[in-house]
This record gives sequence, structure tokens and C-alpha cells, in this order.
Amino acid sequence: MSEQSWHMAALALKLLAIDPKGLSGAIIKMRASPDREAIISNFAANLPLRKIPLTISDDQLLGGIDLTTALTTSQIIRKGGFFEKTGMTIIPMAERCPSELAAKLAILIDKSQTHGFLALDEGVEDDEHLSLALADRFAFYIEPIGRCPQSWVDIKFEETSPPVTLSEAIVQLTILAAKFGIFSLRAPTLALCAARAHAKLTGHAILSQKDIEVAATLVYPQRATVIPQEEPEQAAKSEEEVNPERDPSNEVESKDQQILPDGSMLIESVKAMLPPSLIDKLIHNEKTQKSSGTGAGQVRSGNRKGRPVPSRSGRINSSVRVDLIATLRAAAPWQPLRQKQQPNRAGLLIRTSDIRLKRYAEQSDRLLIFCVDASGSAAVSRLGEAKGAVELLLAEAYASRDHVALIAFRGTEAEVLLPPTRSLVQTKRRLSALPGGGGTPLASGLQNSLILAQKSQAKGLTPTIILMTDGRANIALDGSPNRLQAGIDAEKMARVLRSSRITSLVIDMSNRPQPALQELGNILGAPYVPLPRANAERLTAAVTSALVS
Repeated sequence: MSEQSWHMAALALKLLAIDPKGLSGAIIKMRASPDREAIISNFAANLPLRKIPLTISDDQLLGGIDLTTALTTSQIIRKGGFFEKTGMTIIPMAERCPSELAAKLAILIDKSQTHGFLALDEGVEDDEHLSLALADRFAFYIEPIGRCPQSWVDIKFEETSPPVTLSEAIVQLTILAAKFGIFSLRAPTLALCAARAHAKLTGHAILSQKDIEVAATLVYPQRATVIPQEEPEQAAKSEEEVNPERDPSNEVESKDQQILPDGSMLIESVKAMLPPSLIDKLIHNEKTQKSSGTGAGQVRSGNRKGRPVPSRSGRINSSVRVDLIATLRAAAPWQPLRQKQQPNRAGLLIRTSDIRLKRYAEQSDRLLIFCVDASGSAAVSRLGEAKGAVELLLAEAYASRDHVALIAFRGTEAEVLLPPTRSLVQTKRRLSALPGGGGTPLASGLQNSLILAQKSQAKGLTPTIILMTDGRANIALDGSPNRLQAGIDAEKMARVLRSSRITSLVIDMSNRPQPALQELGNILGAPYVPLPRANAERLTAAVTSALVS
């Protein structure tokens, strides 16, 4: 990940050198260091650089009358502004750029009177950052991870992917921006410029799908405000039934699969480049927007069954139910006025705008996915505790409408031992034959949990993953015994799980709390519960408490 971030930075700078005016600039989020100087010096080899002082006056910035020459020669002589000369402009300590100067630079950028910027952001605190007005106009945000690798500017290009027309590229980038909660039209415009620059860099006259993918991964990650999640088909259908009025925005979404054939691939490419700090912020924002509850499943809207919720206006068709009381209540205040307008009509006068349709909120069932470490000498005790906890939770599932699934990882891979079920008899039969021993393929356990959780979401369940392990991952995702790679793969799968917005819980079953496992919980955005000597009752209580809070 560290080396990849540096290669992505090099690629962004190469594209900026090709089209500095179209891409406007880049924000380099780094403290003063030899690595940052290496970035700047490498870029200076392509274009001349000039620093703009943060205390620059309006005459120096915008130009004006040269008073000295005018008084000497008795003639009005105009002098050029700062951007009279071509070249990239460096904004030092960009996080301290005054708002007045930022506003003036933004206006000059919109008028195409500048030649590109490199904003050096050295801010440490969250409130220390470049003005949002300028940041929105700069295409790239560069924040490499780790130290600068050797030959980091050498970029290898993949083979050409299928070509796309200009209109297809615009639609793809616009839809993708909307999926990540990016509603500024500057973002897809800058991404299109980046795609064109990438095509020029690779020597192609026509845009390709690879150009679109590269542009999106460079422009969108830092602008994202939400993490895309596929909505259940049933919920979408219910929403359409409740409000069947024609909406042009819905037509764009319905044509998504036709216009955006590689949409899922583009989404995953952008999600993979989301920086960890941004993921933490997005997850935190999503959690604060959720109302507290008892840990039950998600609420879905419908018009047939569930808990009644306030009705709303809509049109009558065969798939909806009219709320008669609400409709009469909406029409009653207008009866005197309508009777005057139509004195020959008898009875109530109901208009289309009075119609109110019934709505219901259906609460989905919750699925508890136990991902249990079945490796090593302590597997017998861990599995015994897991068996007892699963049975206790399943006994309560009939009242709380929970389902339970069990995944055990040992040896070289994980295995789904118990598919989602509420059958106590089937659970006991599967648990009695649960094996143990071997290596610890933690990444494979997380991967299988993610797959099972996504399948359950498609069936209308709300999954929660409960990870029980000692944290000593030593088997990589490809099955090889490599402790270092195993840790990297586990962190990678944890980030994917978190970006999928699947609730999880980490239970440390080792004799002493493991810092690595606590860090994994932070990456997952999950509560971390150390239970070195937990029995089935304590484990059940910890799970219930974590899910309710």
C-alpha cells in the first residue's frame, strides 16, 4: 500500500504536468521533508515553479497601474499581475492561506487566468487544511504513505482496455460521483480532464475504460462523503410502489447497468483508494446518524406489511393501498372552496393531491455470524465456548428473530460450518462435529464472513460478524505460511469489511490482550472485547451487551 501510494502520486503529477490548466492543481499533504522536496524537484523538471507569498497584495496579484512610471513619464502604464508569467504556482503552508486570498485565487482559476498550483498542506489538526473553495477546484490530493521508494516515478501501464466515447465517459464519471456522495460538478469535470491526460500519457487518441478508472481513483477518494452500499432489491421495489410518479433521476439509476457496464469495478477501485483516515471519518458520520436501538435488524419501507408509519401522497394503482382516513383529513379543509367552484357537484370533492397511501416499516431479521479461530492448542476450549454461546444465543433467537451462522478458520482456509439458521437441532448436530487445530488463516475467515454477510443482505437479513480469535494470524490469503503477509491480508480484508458497512465485534480470546487484535478492531471500526477466561455465559453476555449498545 505504501509503494502504491507513491506510484499513484507520481501518476497524478505526470497528468498535472500534461494539463495544468484543466486539472488546476494538486494538494500535497506532507510536512517539510526530503521526500516532499523529491516530489517538488521531480515536478520542477517538467514545468517551472514559483512560490506565491501568502501576504501578496492585490496589485501584485491582479496587476494595476505602475505609479512610479506613470508619475515619471506622465503616461498610464499598466503592469501585469502574478500570473502574467506562465508556470506552476506553489502555495507554501497552504493550510494558512487567508480566506480572502483563497477566494481571489478561486475566481482566477474559474476565469482560466492561472497555470496550475501545488498546494503544500502541512496541517496536523483536523481544522488545519486548505480552503474548501480552492480544494474543490484542485484535481488531486497527494498524501503518500511511508518513505519514498526507489524509482517511484517509473510507472508501468497496463494493456489498453475497451474504448469509450466522450458521452459514455461523462455519464460514467457523473454516476460514480453521485454514488460516493460527490455532488459538485467540478469533480466529474476534473476526472474527465484527468482521463484525457492519461490517454495522452499512454499515447492513445481515444479514451479507454482504463483511463476512466485511473481518473476516478485519483480524483474521487478524498471527495467522497459516503461509502456506496447496494440497496436490497425488495426495498427499491417497495419505494417504487409507494411513489410511482415519474422521476428523471430514477431513470438515470435504472439505466445504470446499461450506461455503466463496469460500474461495480469502478466503485471497488475508488473504494480501494479511500485513505484510512477518511474511512474512519465516514464510518463515524454514518454511526452518529443512526438512531440508538436494541440491536435489531434494519428497517425497510413497504406498503403491505410491518409496523404502520405516517402515510404520504401518491397516485393510486393496483400495488398500493389508500389510507382513507388520511385522505379525508387532507381533503376536508378544501371542501367549502371546492363547493363554491362546483356548486352542482354533490358529496365530497376529492382531488388527486388529497390521496394518501399507506406505508409500513418492516424490520428485517438479524444474522449473527460467528467467525471462530479453530487453530492451535487452545482450539478445544475456544470452540467449546463458541458452541455454548451459539446455543445460548440461538435459544433466544425465537424471541428476538435472530439467525445464527458459524464460520471456523484453521489450517489454510476458513469453512462455513453452519449456514444461517434458527434450528436448534441442526445447530447442535453441526457444532458437535466442529474440528480444531492447524494454522490461523485470519484473512480467510474475514473473507468468508464478508461473503456470507453480503449474501444474507441480499436475502433481507441484517448481518453482524462476531470475530473470536487470539490475533496470531500466520497464514496468508493464498494459503501460504507467511506471518507478515497474513497480517497485511487481514488488515486489507478488515478495511473491505468496514467499507461495506457491516457491523462487527472483535472478541480477544488470548490469555493477555493483544495490541495487534485491538488495532484490527480499530480498522474494522468494531468494539474490542478482551475475554481471556470467558465461559459461554460471559461470552453471550458480552455479545448481547455490545450489540445493544
